[in-house]
Amino acid sequence: MTQTIFSPEPHRGWLPWAWLSPVVCILLVAFSSVPFDFGLEWIGVIDAKGQPRSAFGFCLNLLLPFAAMGAAVWVWSRFVERRSIATLGLIGAQRLRKHLAGLAIGVGMMALSIMSIWLAGGYVGKDVLPAFSSPTSLFWIAVLLPCFIFQAGVEEFIFRGWLLSTATRRWNLTAGFVASSCAFTFLHFSPHQPVREIIMAFTFGLFACAWTWRAGSIWGVMGWHAGWNWIAGVGFAVPITGFDLHLPALIVQLTPTGPDILTGGPAGPESSVLTIGLLAAATLLLLIWPRGLSASTQGIPAPGRDTTTQETI
Repeated sequence: MTQTIFSPEPHRGWLPWAWLSPVVCILLVAFSSVPFDFGLEWIGVIDAKGQPRSAFGFCLNLLLPFAAMGAAVWVWSRFVERRSIATLGLIGAQRLRKHLAGLAIGVGMMALSIMSIWLAGGYVGKDVLPAFSSPTSLFWIAVLLPCFIFQAGVEEFIFRGWLLSTATRRWNLTAGFVASSCAFTFLHFSPHQPVREIIMAFTFGLFACAWTWRAGSIWGVMGWHAGWNWIAGVGFAVPITGFDLHLPALIVQLTPTGPDILTGGPAGPESSVLTIGLLAAATLLLLIWPRGLSASTQGIPAPGRDTTTQETI
């Protein structure tokens, strides 16, 4: 019997098998985004290593390739799988409230992780509120927030909206978690990266899947992902997934001084063992938290919606 985690509306087209769905995801993302990656490098806003040369370049990098990815996945779901948008996690009431609550939680969790690394001796603090001395920097910090909201929203739509629900419909919830997290990890892989960064990407994917399952939609996790990315880059001027925003810190300028295993190294605090531990603990909490104690207004620990044969992980 078909399982669903969002709307139970039936699909009228072809769903890829659970094992094939990550491959379809990787191909859709790669073929849609690569032309824009080369284009941004050609016009000079991205260097040969894929690093944006300025805040403006970073904004373009968050908008253009991700717009193409989102469009490719939507076209596939609409014309191949023939599914409604509600079956992709864009469903439910109080959508803005859930998104804003997720945004606040994302900011809080990343700030907690960075502060923990700082207290453990991984960072040295320098200037406080340095961005406020530069109106131009404040402008770009503000502009980056909606850009991160868009980028994170597209990623969650692809991995936790479409891929998680596709593999779940094709097999079961466990298959959905594994397929989504494996594809997410593969697309964040780079040669010679530490194993720690691979573990981090997979743990991040599991946490986002757990949130999505408990909430029954992707509104909250879209906000969480955006807040997580934005505050890391602009709040403390540390790398976010290996990218430098080229802006002074909004809160405190931090300089890494500890070992990479603590600070995350060039990848930034996301790859710290403390951050991995935080996400692992949060994932476990979402999976085992009693449903009767849900904080439904945050869109987090409500049980998966409209599941014909619900199973836990």
